[in-house]
Amino acid sequence: MADYTGYTSPLSERYPSAEMKYLFSPEMKFRTWRRLWIALAEAEKELGLDITQEQIDELIAHKDDINYDVAKAREKEVRHDVMSHVYAYGVQCPKAKGIIHLGATSCYVGDNTDLIIMTEALKLIRAKLINAIDHLADFAEKYRSQPCLAYTHYQAAQPTTVGKRATLWLNDLVMDLGDLDYVLSTVRLLGSKGTTGTQASFLELFGGDHEKCKALDQKIADKMGFEACYPVSGQTYSRKVDSRVLNVLAGIAQSAHKFSNDIRLLQHMKEVEEPFEKHQIGSSAMAYKRNPMRSERMASLANYVISDAMNPQLTAATQWFERTLDDSANKRISVSEAFLATDSILELYINISEGLVVYPKVIEAHLTAELPFMATENILMDAVKAGGDRQELHERIRELSMEAGKTVKEEGKPNDLLDRIAADPAFHISKEALQKVMKPENYIGRSAEQTLEFLDGVIKPVLSANRDVLGVEAEINV
Repeated sequence: MADYTGYTSPLSERYPSAEMKYLFSPEMKFRTWRRLWIALAEAEKELGLDITQEQIDELIAHKDDINYDVAKAREKEVRHDVMSHVYAYGVQCPKAKGIIHLGATSCYVGDNTDLIIMTEALKLIRAKLINAIDHLADFAEKYRSQPCLAYTHYQAAQPTTVGKRATLWLNDLVMDLGDLDYVLSTVRLLGSKGTTGTQASFLELFGGDHEKCKALDQKIADKMGFEACYPVSGQTYSRKVDSRVLNVLAGIAQSAHKFSNDIRLLQHMKEVEEPFEKHQIGSSAMAYKRNPMRSERMASLANYVISDAMNPQLTAATQWFERTLDDSANKRISVSEAFLATDSILELYINISEGLVVYPKVIEAHLTAELPFMATENILMDAVKAGGDRQELHERIRELSMEAGKTVKEEGKPNDLLDRIAADPAFHISKEALQKVMKPENYIGRSAEQTLEFLDGVIKPVLSANRDVLGVEAEINV
């Protein structure tokens, strides 16, 4: 029976995917500790220490069947998580007990595990980011030529297209992908650096052989699937690594928040809506409502990730010399929750972008209401070609526009600017001639072409290079 009496985090119960939750689970952490102890023992044996294959085989045999109860009982006694698990592993591996963790400090398993988990988590974030890009690209291509009203300062400006607007969201995600790929390419393991980063314990174990100390780091990196270890460190890897990683996550959160803002504004205008399920309830009071719940949640989680990025910055800034332990509790919370929340954001992004609903008739109505104002420059040019004075006509159009705007705002009537221009003898233009100018596609510039050029030149190469990660299915929980 479920226990409802204690605190549970929404980031473990509610929002993220099972894959991301597993990466930050105790099982992932402690299994990785054991893999690292095996890698250390194997590397030390290969470099000549008195470690037998029988001992290593024993470690391998018990790498996944962790005796948590023994470790938990031991930790209550010794108040040290790493040594409790060294002890528990030794209980299962009596022949190898004496060589587990040989020469290492707690950070050998703690920090290397954190780097391994962050690397795997970045790869999962990367896959979901690319899938969000894939769905948005389909949307942008489909609606590349659909004219819509564009806004600056949230005031009606020159038209764009629905697809071109989507390229703005896409471009932000492409920048995030570039940042992620760069940071991911720079992550290394800590390796086996010892208490203050000098490898003194390993130099003693190898009888003063510096080359074997260097080789130990590389062997561990190879066994754990990394290119290399950081060349220098204190007891810990530089906490700037955490800061750099969370800055990437915060960048994704910024992009997602901007996207969610636009979707919520568009849904208010009834032009574009996020998915809404058949039996979904929008409001407990107002049964007719279709609240943009997904976009709102995305914005809410994005705010958290953006603010959470400050935590590792403060931790990195306040470390003392070769290490202090004031990073530990903060790090356990801030790094894991940033990943869990970003994973949740991208699950929402995939779901929303895959199921966006567009209402062309509403878009057309909004555009038609404003188009006469935007067509004034073309009308002015045609009137000048017909023999009018440019400066006089410009002033006259300005006056008529102000009068038409006043009618719309103060009287709630339709925009009658075209009628006013047609009735003004200064322009020599009929209403019928003016109506011919009122084609939205005449005012979208290169929107459709820019969309296709961006998709062909930027997005399709990204998707082509990452076919193996496409097809992620998002699952949205309550």
